Amino acid sequence: MTYQAFLQKKSFNFEELLAFVYGTLVTDPPEHFEARLPAPPFLMMDRITLLEADGRGGRIVAEQDIRLDAWYFQCHFPGDPVQPGCLGVDAIWQLLGFYCIWRGALGTGRALGCGEVAFNGQIRPYNKCVRFEIDVRRYSHLKDSGASLIVGDGRIYVDDEQIATVSQARTGIFKDIRYPDYPRRSKHAVGGMMVREE
Repeated sequence: MTYQAFLQKKSFNFEELLAFVYGTLVTDPPEHFEARLPAPPFLMMDRITLLEADGRGGRIVAEQDIRLDAWYFQCHFPGDPVQPGCLGVDAIWQLLGFYCIWRGALGTGRALGCGEVAFNGQIRPYNKCVRFEIDVRRYSHLKDSGASLIVGDGRIYVDDEQIATVSQARTGIFKDIRYPDYPRRSKHAVGGMMVREE
């Protein structure tokens, strides 16, 4: 699809998300269109069912189908399989980063933190579907640095029961932090602060 079609699309299926993961979804990407979602099995959604923008705010809804043989049920924990709660938090960060790109941000995404995380339920192998609902509280594009920042409050449901909340989740999109030449050494081969003084 074209970049303009990407910016206007309100939902994405699994095939489209995979194409985004591998950088093949947009046929005419602008310079610095570098952000990616994690590849499976770490991709934490099977579809994005709704993207809405309303000024600096908006809304995101996405779903993940639960699979009996999911990698995390094999190791977390033997004899007591449960999806790690941190993966739900990461799903919120993944979706916030995608939203930034959908709003026109250019660069590479990084999770920046969150406020309170509260769990009152769990995801087991015979559950069917996890739904992520995020209210975007603030989306900002910083013209001086070219960075984009987003803050959102997320709710996680399994089979329509709310099991977790993530408040003030934060993600950013930054230019010139990508490490495309992995595993070769380059200026981005070592982590630490995302912006360094030269």
